Amino acid sequence: MASCKRALPPKHASRLEWRVATAAELPCAAKIGFDAALEIVRASASPLGMETVPLAKAGRRILALPVIAQVDAPRRDCAAMDGFAVRSQDLQADVTRLRLSGESAAGGPVPAPLRPGTALRISTGAPMPPGADRVVMREYARVDRNFVHVPPLSDKPHVRARASDIARGTTLLAPGTRIDARAMVVASAADLGAVTVWRRPRLRILANGDELAEPGSAGTDADKVPDSLSEALLLMGRQWGAKPLGVSRAKDNSQDLRTAAARALDDADVLVIAGGASDSHRDLARSALLPLGLQIHFAGVSMKPGKPIWYGKIAMTHVLGLPGNPTAALTTARLFMAPLLAALSGAGFHSALDWHERRSVTDVAKGGDRDQFLCAYRDENDRVQIIERQEASAQMMLAAADLLVERRRGARGGAAGTLLRCLRF
Repeated sequence: MASCKRALPPKHASRLEWRVATAAELPCAAKIGFDAALEIVRASASPLGMETVPLAKAGRRILALPVIAQVDAPRRDCAAMDGFAVRSQDLQADVTRLRLSGESAAGGPVPAPLRPGTALRISTGAPMPPGADRVVMREYARVDRNFVHVPPLSDKPHVRARASDIARGTTLLAPGTRIDARAMVVASAADLGAVTVWRRPRLRILANGDELAEPGSAGTDADKVPDSLSEALLLMGRQWGAKPLGVSRAKDNSQDLRTAAARALDDADVLVIAGGASDSHRDLARSALLPLGLQIHFAGVSMKPGKPIWYGKIAMTHVLGLPGNPTAALTTARLFMAPLLAALSGAGFHSALDWHERRSVTDVAKGGDRDQFLCAYRDENDRVQIIERQEASAQMMLAAADLLVERRRGARGGAAGTLLRCLRF
């Protein structure tokens, strides 16, 4: 694991008054490989802890404990169709005439035993009367006053046996399951009012830059630009299991950065600094956070875009520094922030890195001197079109890109139809 040593502050100096190193002085200039950086983040991330929440609030959460059935389903033998409950031994080769003896409705009590030569009107889900072993579908029977005329036996009895779907005491959903609409059906059928899930990581974005303005307020000042990253990063975080806490903005000075970060540490499990990573003398984020206890795990990765990305921790809070260029920031967030949040939320680190292969539309260039992650999109034939002009500072390109294409350092070029390793953006 890469590390960054720093001198301790003078013994009697205030933490915030202590002079910190500039970015250029920090001994973390050496770049590590993409795989090594990813492994550092993976090894640092584990689920945050369990909590029990009402089922109504468990949507999209990750189970920490299994869902175990509290009741049988069905609770009793019941009808699978609307029709008439009958005894097989009463049915003949030709049409049989049976006397109607009553009705059974869903949610009602179990009827009295069915007497020989009789039938019971029954609705889907209604309890079967003892003695009856099949349901004749309504559309195949004919009612004549107090009698029903039924055809010969069909292949299916149209009866759902007690516990044939769910048996009480059985495990229905395993730990690690995400509660989507389908899992919610099962958990509800288990008769659970609450489930135990992993806690959602609390995410705060700290946008760094004198030029940044809240979207909607930049037009009146030519020196300002809209902060196009912060809300996008919060949205991506929510998609990968985080609880968004909001956005803070800091000027390009160490004190402002440090003060904003210190406030964020009060409640955030993950602090992402947008515009907090560059190779220039204006990169103040790391040095500003050192007095707060920042332990840097790596600073700079041999990748394109996103070379200045860094990662560390302040006590138990994960801190990720992203470039300020929009495409570079969103690319590195997808590759590092998304799996970090997935791991902390209990879904698993690699659940956010579901790489797959697709064929290219055009010829593919040889890989460069760094691992590259290129914006691309799927065409009408589900093939991959790499966007021609890749710019780390571009924003409109992101509207078209629904894939990232991995091109490893020195990868061989190929003709159209080459298989490319892709990740959903």
